[in-house]
Amino acid sequence: MAGLMSELRVIKKYPNRRLYDTEISRYITLEEVRQLVLQNVRFRVEDKRSREDITRSILLQVISEQEEGGDPIFTTEVLTFIIRFYGDPMQTSISRYLELSLQLFTQQQAHFADQLRQRLGQAQQPLHALKDLAERQVPIWRLVRKEFLKNLSKTKKLNPLSRADDPES
Repeated sequence: MAGLMSELRVIKKYPNRRLYDTEISRYITLEEVRQLVLQNVRFRVEDKRSREDITRSILLQVISEQEEGGDPIFTTEVLTFIIRFYGDPMQTSISRYLELSLQLFTQQQAHFADQLRQRLGQAQQPLHALKDLAERQVPIWRLVRKEFLKNLSKTKKLNPLSRADDPES
């Protein structure tokens, strides 16, 4: 059974824009794709005709659907910030920075939840325990920020004229 979980699930997108899950032999919705993500199922979405990998495009559709309903993650300011990095020499760096930041956040969130459960169960003063836990996270975030700024300065050295015509730089 462990071998099956590591295999890549193939979902085909037909010209009629419907998604066909080859593992369960039926059409699925974007919500079902979202559920696969939540369940950590590895999958690839490919165009039925061209066999091109269109997984990113489908995941962007899932995000767009989530952003439209309920409580969005991306504010207008965040989206504007991301759009400005397209075509910029920092595009690769910002992508990697966001990826590493989200990985770190996910790890820290799990670690924090575990420690919170342990400490609040034992602590006489739960707020003191929370403050202590938060203070231990600060050096990690400083390291991530330092790495980002180091990459930023490298890019500016490589392309010093990239923002020369920008009055705000």
